[in-house]
Amino acid sequence: MISKEKMWLDVKWATRQRLQYIEMMAWYGGVVTRGDVAKAFGISDAAATKDLKLYSDLAPGNLVYQHGVFGFVPNEHFAAVFADLAPARALPIIAANLAVANGPYGVELIYGLASASLPLPVRLPSPQILAQITRAIRGRRKLRIRYRSLSDREDRTGQDSPAQRMLEPHTLVDTGTRWHVRAYHEESCDFRDFVLSRITHAECLDTPAESGGQYDEDWTETVSLQLAPHSGLDVLKRESLLLDYGVASDGVIEVDVRRALLGYVLQRMNVDTTPDHAMNPNAYQLMLLNRDEIEPFAAWAFYSGLS
Repeated sequence: MISKEKMWLDVKWATRQRLQYIEMMAWYGGVVTRGDVAKAFGISDAAATKDLKLYSDLAPGNLVYQHGVFGFVPNEHFAAVFADLAPARALPIIAANLAVANGPYGVELIYGLASASLPLPVRLPSPQILAQITRAIRGRRKLRIRYRSLSDREDRTGQDSPAQRMLEPHTLVDTGTRWHVRAYHEESCDFRDFVLSRITHAECLDTPAESGGQYDEDWTETVSLQLAPHSGLDVLKRESLLLDYGVASDGVIEVDVRRALLGYVLQRMNVDTTPDHAMNPNAYQLMLLNRDEIEPFAAWAFYSGLS
């Protein structure tokens, strides 16, 4: 008799992807059918039936066949075995219409759940430029770029063409509104953020990079943001905000953030960073409690005298 543990270890990676989908579809869709699995992964009905049988063998009782819907539904004692069903992991998969390993599927909703995103303007470089950046990161090599900065301090060259810079990039970062690359800047001898859409030319060099993320203290060190509902909101609104963030009614919203990303998080969450919390509470619903600790690492995100 083959043990469940032995069967689990013998499951191939591609099969595990389908077992994850079965769990996710059953939990968030309420039912998973043979046709769902077959369509999502482009396999035959017979192969999908085999996957559902394997799932039943490895997680007995987790799913129960229900004749009324011609599929399997979660048992009341259902516990995930293969998939991470945390909303933070599940929602992006549902929004991207992915079956863990495969996709996208266009207008066919493989989970049967419609989703939408904001039609924000695209702020990305060309594939050619991005490829040079990603190759430099992966190969740990130097990167020569031309860059249009919005900083007067950095762009007082008097030239028509963007300034040339030598970087040693280590990480791509998505702030939610744009992408940038975190890199060591040889001219200023420090680590900085360079917005991808402002890079007009990039060349991955054969020269090995001498620096990396492990030397970027603002990247490796984290700080805890201490946030609270804005004092200008009424009690019910403050309680609702705490509920939004899963915090007790008398608690503080704590967010552990890399020091290099503090400013972006404050901006993205619309946090009032003024000393006297003077900003409009309807626009800035959260206020920062540990300003003195945070400001040295995110000065550009701090405002004064705004309301």
